[in-house]
Formats: sequence, C-alpha cells, structure tokens
Amino acid sequence: MKVIPTEIPEVLIIEPRVFGDARGFFYESYNARDLQQHTGVSAHFVQDNHSRSVRGVLRGLHYQLEQPQGKLVRVIHGEVFDVAVDVRRSSPTFGRVAGVLLSAQNKRLLWIPPGFAHGFLTLSEHAEFLYKTTDYWLASAERSIMWNDATLAIPWPLAALEGQAPVLSAKDAQGAAFLHAEVYP
Repeated sequence: MKVIPTEIPEVLIIEPRVFGDARGFFYESYNARDLQQHTGVSAHFVQDNHSRSVRGVLRGLHYQLEQPQGKLVRVIHGEVFDVAVDVRRSSPTFGRVAGVLLSAQNKRLLWIPPGFAHGFLTLSEHAEFLYKTTDYWLASAERSIMWNDATLAIPWPLAALEGQAPVLSAKDAQGAAFLHAEVYP
C-alpha cells in the first residue's frame, strides 16, 4: 500500500497494491493491520454504505456533530471528485479543503478522519461509491455546509459537467454557510 498525503495531513490517499493479469485484478480494499502500520490509523468500522449517483450529482458537504464519523471511501464504478473539509475549530487546518479524484480505474481510497465534512461530485455517467464509517449515522446530528461556499472556495471540476448544474438533494440545497455552520470545538 502506498500512502499519499493531501493538503490536510490527516486526510490520506491510499493506493492499494493491485495484482492484475489477463483474467482481471485482485487487491485488498481494506486490511486493518496494514492500515494501522502504514498510516497510524486504528479505526473500528461499524457501518458500510453504498451509494449510486448519476452524472452531476453532488452529495454533501455532510458531517455529524454527535457521533462524528471517520470514513474510508472508494469508488467501484465510475469517477467522482471527493472532498474533505476540516470543521474542527481548534485545528490548525480548520476550514481547509482536500480534494481528490477517486475512480474505479485508479482504485484509490481516501481516509477522512472524524471532524471533517465530506462530499463528492459524480463526474462519470454514474458512479458507485462505498464507504466504511467509524460510527453510526445519526439523523438528528447531521449537518450540511453549502457545497459552493465562497469562504471554502472548493475547486469542484464543474467544467466536466459541460454546463450542467450540480444536482442536489433538498437538504444539501439548504446547507449552511461555512462561517455560520455549527462546527466542532
């Protein structure tokens, strides 16, 4: 496994060792021992999520004030631009953004620790996205920050949508401005 730091040292790109030949490929998408050995992350995952989105769907930026979730995310079909935003007020990287292209082709995973808002934009015709979480979803604690917040200035690759506006859920369309969002201490 190869670990690549992002703009935020705690958010890590993980490139697994892929073994391929004419038959196809094989790789370990998750190995607790290797994750801890190579990254120092000792996460206990309690929930796996699987979403499918069509081109232009933007999900996020989500986080939970209670039961904060660390996430290990990957794409098994298609391509997304994945984003993590540090929403821990006491952090030296508070308000900073890490953005990474994840795809079935590059087989990259992204580790997003608890205390970060998370979102992604689907760039391919459709994408299937898997993520392991370190705590359970708690609807009452979930918050959303506006995807296009000017303070964050996330470099979403909107040109890839060829003029199409991102498709948002009603909840995400009502996301809070970053400067007014409830965040972690």
